Parts: sequence; C-alpha cells; structure tokens
Amino acid sequence: MKSSSFKSGAVKFAVAALLAFATFAGAQAQELKIGFVNSDRVLREALPAKAAQARLEVEFSKRQKEGEDAAAKLKAAADKLDKDSPTLPESERMRRQRDLVEQDRDLQRKRREFQEDLNQRRNEELASVVERANRVIKQIFDSEKYDVILQEVVFAGPRVDITDKVIKALNGPAAPGK
Repeated sequence: MKSSSFKSGAVKFAVAALLAFATFAGAQAQELKIGFVNSDRVLREALPAKAAQARLEVEFSKRQKEGEDAAAKLKAAADKLDKDSPTLPESERMRRQRDLVEQDRDLQRKRREFQEDLNQRRNEELASVVERANRVIKQIFDSEKYDVILQEVVFAGPRVDITDKVIKALNGPAAPGK
C-alpha cells in the first residue's frame, strides 16, 4: 500500500514539476531573442566570399588550363597509338604504351597536387571570410541584444533569420576587418 501511494505522490510531483517548468519555459521563451544565420548563403552571396572565389579562379586558372591541355595531349597520343598500333613493331608499340602509362601517372599526380593546393587555398580564403562574418555576427549579437544566434539548424523561420543583415554588413563599407 505504501508503494502505490509513493508512486502516486511521485507522479503528482512529476506532473506539478513539469507544469511549473513548462510555464517557466513558456515565459522565458517569449523573452528570448534568437537569431539564425545561414552560413552557406553568406559564403555564396557576400561580396568578400565572391572576391575570395575570384582570387582563387585567377590564382589557379593557369594550372587548370595546363592540366586540361596535358589531358588533351595524352588523349591524342593514346588515340594515335590505337590508330597506329596494327602497323607498329611490337617493341615500338610497347615503348609507346609505357610512355602513355608514365604520362598518365604524371598527369594524375599533377591533378592531385592541383586539387590539394586548391583545397588548401580555398580553406584559407574561406577561413578569412568566416572570421569576418563571425565578427559581424558578434557585432549584431551585441548591438541588438540577442540571447543566442545559431548557424546550424534543421529548420528556422524567417522571423529569426538574420542572414540578410549579416550579408549586408559584410558588403557594407563599415564591415569589420576591411
């Protein structure tokens, strides 16, 4: 009998605590000022991000063109070997095949190096943009007295989305870090 009255009391206490918490949380939620920033959009649309992308394109365009030219040259050599193969002596055909394999290996190595260098520079450039964006977000946080600003969420309504403010501040002449 004691056990059932204990359980009943514990349940009543839990319900009362839950109601009190829900009431408190409801009151607090109305007072919270929450913001959300879509980081992907900032990195796509903000002028500093676009400028970083343009710098990367200028910096890596020559190497990319060289890689494309080398790939075209390798393909032309492979096509020529296929065409000439029936009339070539075995030793010449084998030599050309070895040369093609070596050229292909060299091309693959250069492509990997290019991609690694590009990724490293992209990360450096994006880190700079993210740092500036975070300063802008902190500035908005402080000046508009937010309780929390989130960057990674599953869903956020337009009422809490401050992405446009962040992009506008980054694009403006008074953006921190300019």
